[in-house]
Amino acid sequence: MSLDLGLLGAHLREHEADPRAAAELERAGYGTLWLDASPPADLVFVEQLLDATTRLVVGTSVVNVWTADAETVAASYHRIEARHPGRFLLGVGVGHREVHTEYTSPYAKLVSYLDQLAQAGVPAGRTVVAALGPKMLRLARDRTAGAVPCMVPPEHTRRARSILGVGKLLLPGHFALVEPDLGRARAIARSAPPGTALGVTNYAANLQRLDFTEDDLSHAGSDRLIDALVAHGDPATVATRLLAHRDAGADHVGVYPLGDDLIATLRTVAEAVHTAKAG
Repeated sequence: MSLDLGLLGAHLREHEADPRAAAELERAGYGTLWLDASPPADLVFVEQLLDATTRLVVGTSVVNVWTADAETVAASYHRIEARHPGRFLLGVGVGHREVHTEYTSPYAKLVSYLDQLAQAGVPAGRTVVAALGPKMLRLARDRTAGAVPCMVPPEHTRRARSILGVGKLLLPGHFALVEPDLGRARAIARSAPPGTALGVTNYAANLQRLDFTEDDLSHAGSDRLIDALVAHGDPATVATRLLAHRDAGADHVGVYPLGDDLIATLRTVAEAVHTAKAG
């Protein structure tokens, strides 16, 4: 059974989402709700979100290979698939060396983790990898359904598609902030991810591969970098910038909302994107 991820996905952490919000996002037109920030291996909250909705896909962005036991994750996948067939996508990733003391040989660890999932009967077509660099993107291409990168501009999507090729899922996430005031928008962005995440090695290295400089990465991000990572402005402008990922080869665009009311931001973005598509 294939997954219908929709054009738009909403990225939220567990404390930012609840079953009522999931139902509201489904009504707003989101195809997928991405549960962020290393959810536990039992994936109970994923099941609660699916219970509250009828067609929404829930994905993990991402299950962390250092903290979530693969055998437990596989059992959770089978439990969820039996209850909600065709509505769960398992995203996995290696996290960041700044967070995990176990962080050694991340590529080998991810390969081993995918091996364990496969041995436990988790289909490769229901797994995606949080891949940024070419090596991880090739692994995503060869071993899973595709990639779910974040902190990336459309240029990364274009390059990632050239590596993944045709037929693999490319599901980038992009920050969105409905704020017409340019100075205020940049200040908000710098006080939250992406500004606060630029010191993370994996993100910094990926952005430097995209020709951003150390100066761009310093002081919570240059204007050029912040503008590349955050779709900000009025709703129509935000929608246009998000849809640039689709034009660059994405199958689906995940929205990381910024602002005081995350669900309101997501609703506004969905309305603007659907209006842009209709136009």
